[in-house]
Amino acid sequence: MSQSELSVGVFDSGVGGLTVLRALQERLPHEHTVYLGDTARVPYGTRSQAVITRYALGNARFLMSQRIKLLVVACNTVSAESLPALRAAFDVPVVGVVEPGAQAAWRAAGGGAIGVIGTKGTVSSRAYQKALAALDPSVVVTARTCPLFVPLAEEGWTDGEVPRLVAERYLAPFRAESISTLVLGCTHYPLLRDAIAAALPGVALVDSARAAADAVAEELGARGLLRSSGEPQHRAFVTDLPDSFAAVASRFLGRAPGHLEQVDVSV
Repeated sequence: MSQSELSVGVFDSGVGGLTVLRALQERLPHEHTVYLGDTARVPYGTRSQAVITRYALGNARFLMSQRIKLLVVACNTVSAESLPALRAAFDVPVVGVVEPGAQAAWRAAGGGAIGVIGTKGTVSSRAYQKALAALDPSVVVTARTCPLFVPLAEEGWTDGEVPRLVAERYLAPFRAESISTLVLGCTHYPLLRDAIAAALPGVALVDSARAAADAVAEELGARGLLRSSGEPQHRAFVTDLPDSFAAVASRFLGRAPGHLEQVDVSV
């Protein structure tokens, strides 16, 4: 089997990374994919860096056993804490969501102020602020947590009065700061895009899932590893509660997840 015929591996602490998987499948419709959701140990944001990295390495080892050519870390927490360890441990390219998201925001902002929304762990890590500062030390960045967005997305409450009111409460302060661009710094947040856009009219929204998919396409193309034709195969694995995962996955992907299997990746 040629290297281009291998799968793109994607992992997350749970279901949020499915927005990255969906963006990847839309951007690269011929690529085989294999997804791992570590639903037995979600969330990662409350763990220490050492534990997060240990979990990430175990997830990556499992995906490597599934014959992958590139690893996508579809988790903002792991992208913020563990990419160096993953890149040192494995000989496939590793793409996270923070760096592509920051680059897309910087390009979209054109020198304007940038807002970032994410979970407590991602905001506390200052990962997006650091990535943006590396691109432009003068950039003004404000970050806020939006903790209710995750359960709203997982429950399917993405339209109507409730998400609009929650978004307004969380995001109204950004209007006073005159941000030009907002990074959706959690993989759940694209499902609430309409409510977020309504709270911040005129602000460009940057989806780190789409930015990561573009980064994967660029990386595979540069290495001559793109699969340019043929029907793709998509597989999904979880570490707990496959039935619950399947129900949520249908909302995130817009379709049933297909092949789904429970596995043990504990280390």
